[in-house]
Amino acid sequence: MKLLVISYYWPPAGGPGVQRWLKTALALQDQGHDVEVLTVDPKAATYPLKDMSLLKESESLTVHHSGATDWFKRYQQLTRRKEVPFSGFANQAGTPGPLQKLSRFIRGNCFLPDPRKGWNKQATALANKLLQSKDWDLIITTGPPHSTHLIGQTLQKTHGITWWADFRDPWTDIYYYDQFYPTQWARKKDMAMEQSVLSQAERILCVSEDLKRLLSSKVKRSSDDFHIMPNGYDPKDFSDTASQPSNEAFTLAYTGTLTLQYPLDALYKAIQGVIDASQAINLVIAGRPAKECVDQLEQMARVSKGLFSFKALGYLPHAESVKVLERANALLLLIPDLPNNKGILTGKLFEYIGSGRPIWGFGPDGSDAQAILDKVNAGKLHEDPNKASQQLLSWMHDCPSGASQSDKKAYTRAGLAKALMA
Repeated sequence: MKLLVISYYWPPAGGPGVQRWLKTALALQDQGHDVEVLTVDPKAATYPLKDMSLLKESESLTVHHSGATDWFKRYQQLTRRKEVPFSGFANQAGTPGPLQKLSRFIRGNCFLPDPRKGWNKQATALANKLLQSKDWDLIITTGPPHSTHLIGQTLQKTHGITWWADFRDPWTDIYYYDQFYPTQWARKKDMAMEQSVLSQAERILCVSEDLKRLLSSKVKRSSDDFHIMPNGYDPKDFSDTASQPSNEAFTLAYTGTLTLQYPLDALYKAIQGVIDASQAINLVIAGRPAKECVDQLEQMARVSKGLFSFKALGYLPHAESVKVLERANALLLLIPDLPNNKGILTGKLFEYIGSGRPIWGFGPDGSDAQAILDKVNAGKLHEDPNKASQQLLSWMHDCPSGASQSDKKAYTRAGLAKALMA
């Protein structure tokens, strides 16, 4: 098939959303499909994260770039912040001040569905030219930003082309939606756009069973119109991880964003339980944890009498992040403490599985994440910090292996791409 993937986030942007379609596009190409990508010109884009190493991976794909109006520069000018806000405002510690509240209100009520809609007009114009020059079979849009789906919707209406909409996260149900202070009018308009996309796309792709349940509850459609495509992992990113690493102290690793919505108190108590048992433990975080989290962990390290050490490495290129996983004895997985969190599947879950390391952390009983961990025999999530501490202490004496090669095969990018086009 001839596919055009439309994604705002593309190398040099970093993060799991980029890797989802970079890896999937490459896998589809390897399987004989003709895949091209339409994205925003990096000079006109605003990325919370950059990973220049991903540019090399994308070289075999034909990529088209459009211009964009950058509304986030207005946000930065208003708030006097150099950084683009992360999902859930993970890089904005503490209670928002008056300027932040005002900027969030403007974002949530004046730029619907999101400020990155500033690229829609130019992206649509470029897509129109591409559709005139080639007999495409399928367009796939991926969001967030969910404004990208409106590009696909317009192209479907104009050209009658088949269009699939990929949801990596919820739209109006995203956990930080209320932090934009949407008025009743704005919420109603946003929900109407969401409803139109869910109704008109020929197929809805979702990262998890729970997201499928949520989106399918908003529209009267057949279950066959929804397809679950987890983020997966690329075996080529990992080396042979059969042997356990040799660390002076048992080392936990965490990658990705860590906001105050995660069960941090349970994590602190579990680590303290290990310290109280006079056992040494290290924690390494590669990503962007909330400042309050860093402060607490650093304080725990200072008073632990050398039994606990903590390193915040910051955001790393993907290849370096993978090495952090492979050097750890076990991997820390946390499910955000939010309503209906049993269905949350963080992108890192599948990278963790791919690493072959055992997975430990906190999440609700009966979660979709625990079901996958059970399926591949890769680890355990807890609700009780005391039981979590006991498991870590047990692993320090006899650390188990993670998912086996045969078990984790179901979550390779290539396998998921093949199932998508079946």
